[in-house]
Amino acid sequence: MYRIKSKLKEVPAKALRPTQMTVGFKEVKSKRQEWAALGKKKRRAAMSEVFFPAVIGPKSAYYILDHHHLALALVREQAPSVQVGVVKDLSDLNANDFWIYLDHLSLVHPYDQKGRRCAFKEMPVSIGSLRDDPYRSLAGGVRDAGGFAKADEPYLEFLWTNFFRNNVAAELLTSDYDKALKKALRLAISGKAQHLPGWAGTSKE
Repeated sequence: MYRIKSKLKEVPAKALRPTQMTVGFKEVKSKRQEWAALGKKKRRAAMSEVFFPAVIGPKSAYYILDHHHLALALVREQAPSVQVGVVKDLSDLNANDFWIYLDHLSLVHPYDQKGRRCAFKEMPVSIGSLRDDPYRSLAGGVRDAGGFAKADEPYLEFLWTNFFRNNVAAELLTSDYDKALKKALRLAISGKAQHLPGWAGTSKE
């Protein structure tokens, strides 16, 4: 997916910057629980196998291109450092040109928790500033239940997020997550979703 152009580097987890505006806090909670259940030795082993693809942006900050849920979970669990693999060094660009460059290559997702496109100046300044989109958690739940295949490219799951946003009532998602998940699973394999990446359904209804 990404071509890493240097050796992996170890950087403070809290220093990572996001290239999207939202995550699903329910999914972040699950990853925090998985991390908290590991002992120190297993944590070190797990971290040696994980890295975050990133671009170097203005002021030499590391902007990650994937694994935002894991990044937020690690920040909240106070993980001291993570490994990053640099895809491209764009530190010579100013902020505006940096975001425009990423936008042209579909390496940024400037959409808020209501699915609305925002100005680049509204992008979160840190991983800890990511906002919750419950429909992103719902999409993750459907994916994990086999409702659709995980996309190889970043941000494509937001297409599923918006699909469920338009077809599953917010009231249902808030009041009865399990029922909302069942409805979303039915929608995911229906013909209504066949245009989406990773569609695994057979129904044309």
